[in-house]
Amino acid sequence: MPTCRLVTLGCKVNQYETQLVREALVRSGFREAADDECADLCVVNTCTVTSTGDAKSRQVIRQLARKNPGTRTIVMGCYATRAPEDIQRLPSVFEVVRDKRELPDVLQRVGVVDIPEGISGFDGRKRAYVKIQDGCILRCTYCIIPQVRPGLQSRSPAEIEREVRRLVDAGYQEIVLTGIHIGHYGVDTTRGKSGRPPFRLWHLFRRLDRIPGRWRMRLSSIECIEINDDFLAAAADCEHLCPHFHPALQSGSDRILLKMRRRYSVRRFLDTVQRMREKLDNPAFTTDVIVGFPGETETDFQATIEACRRAAFSKIHIFPFSPRKGTPAAEFPEQVPERLRRERVQRLSIVERELAFGYYRQLVGQRLEVLVERQSEQRPGWLRGTDRRYVPVEFPGSTDEIGQLVECRGIQATPEGVVAERAAVLNDGGGGAVAESIGRPR
Repeated sequence: MPTCRLVTLGCKVNQYETQLVREALVRSGFREAADDECADLCVVNTCTVTSTGDAKSRQVIRQLARKNPGTRTIVMGCYATRAPEDIQRLPSVFEVVRDKRELPDVLQRVGVVDIPEGISGFDGRKRAYVKIQDGCILRCTYCIIPQVRPGLQSRSPAEIEREVRRLVDAGYQEIVLTGIHIGHYGVDTTRGKSGRPPFRLWHLFRRLDRIPGRWRMRLSSIECIEINDDFLAAAADCEHLCPHFHPALQSGSDRILLKMRRRYSVRRFLDTVQRMREKLDNPAFTTDVIVGFPGETETDFQATIEACRRAAFSKIHIFPFSPRKGTPAAEFPEQVPERLRRERVQRLSIVERELAFGYYRQLVGQRLEVLVERQSEQRPGWLRGTDRRYVPVEFPGSTDEIGQLVECRGIQATPEGVVAERAAVLNDGGGGAVAESIGRPR
């Protein structure tokens, strides 16, 4: 039986696409090589968001060639699309997938003739990602992705529903809807086509919400400008949808947002967050912020800190600006010195920790539904997982609960998350349910 080894760098979409290839290989008679075993075939799914991603991709390809002498390596992903000639020169590279539409033909050359419609599991993970669309048509001045994943390609609602049902039936209790720009889901399939009603992201999660069972659904990054009344009405109605959203702020300065070619003002962003808080049940907001964008002054940076405080994010992914060759921002004047970028990252990180702790404190005394992911590293006999609002939670439990949803109640907030006690669901005598605390840690 031929052996294979798969390595993924980058985003959730890459991880999904690797899983699809993994299942195609297994269907065709491959098995994954053990750690001490040489693989006949290696697959590397690359990332090119930053130059660091490029370097890591090259490093992984070289390491696989050294550790798997005689192997054939297929390289796919965004770096493969952007620089195929550079990759082709690396050791053991057999095929470079320049366009993902070529993937079936490339796999056929190694004996894979049956590529599944979607995935049936998610190797090594307790939650499953489902890719609902591909491509981005925006032109943010710092981003290379529209060049390597151009256009929009939305999957059919029926195909997505079949995949989610299959994963729920397989025992996955959290499904993350992901893509390159999920807020544009359906735009390519209904825009400008007379007689065909629009079908957008909120139509999709309404449809998926009808799938029975104990499971929950989470959205990956969504632009604030794509959150409208229809979206909010659907989100408020959906039983399975997690009250956690990730609108990317990027900067709290309107001047910098304009240079980034973002499509909203700070006021528009904060108004959207406020409307969501009014319509939904204490939603959590996480975000991305780029620090040290060309021309960012101390006044601009202070505006970003103020916007983050007003939005009251529960987590901020902070990125120092990294010039990306091939993007307009790489050539902008007034590049911020690296030393100052690092300093601003540190300052915003302090604010991020304060805001996270403030949100964790709101969950003390509240019912929590936790997806158990692993044992606690600090407390023997305890488990660690993630609440519906994407908050880290630790509570006492046994390892056979890993991968399951468990009811808890928050009893203490820490800088790292929420400490909880177990809760049992009891009938309240009136047809409803109440949570009773059990197993309180001492």
